[in-house]
Amino acid sequence: MLYAVVLSAGESSRMGRPKALLPIDGQTFIEKIVSALRQTQAGKVIVVLGHNAEEMRARIAHLPAEILINPDYKLGQLSSLQAAVRRLQTDADCDGMLVHLVDHPYIEPALVGEMIRRFYESKKLIVVPRRGGRRGHPVIFSRVLFAELLAAPMDRGARAVVNAHRDDTLEIETNEEGIVVDIDTPELYRQHVKGA
Repeated sequence: MLYAVVLSAGESSRMGRPKALLPIDGQTFIEKIVSALRQTQAGKVIVVLGHNAEEMRARIAHLPAEILINPDYKLGQLSSLQAAVRRLQTDADCDGMLVHLVDHPYIEPALVGEMIRRFYESKKLIVVPRRGGRRGHPVIFSRVLFAELLAAPMDRGARAVVNAHRDDTLEIETNEEGIVVDIDTPELYRQHVKGA
């Protein structure tokens, strides 16, 4: 089983308000992302929270997702990824995790489904979408890499693990612009979201 992990622990300092709760298409970023992931073969969706965790937990309690709190979120994104890895290591049926970021709201279930299918077919350790020469999100990491992710240096993050496994990485070409749309400032929010 592949688990989906949504990283939503940061302070959203550049945005000035929680990115997870920003309105988009009649719902919030986090609602849109979780809804999309629930339409895929992912066995479970886990949302990692950090900043204002209890308030955020109350705001998203209605979502069909497990909530995981990262008390070390100030150490950066990798700390949230590592919190998820420690949680998933306890599940024997977990083959890996599909990692998505809360500031990438445009996620297509069909692409995620293809990524999961190709992950199992190819036996590659990492699966990543690519558009116009640029890699994007989500990214799949095999369980085989969990120990390396836990040992990765905080200053380099998961990129250190990705760079170490170029030959074990499958890139999937897509026309989905959403894989590279990262909305983390008010300007980008107005640019990419209708009616913002």
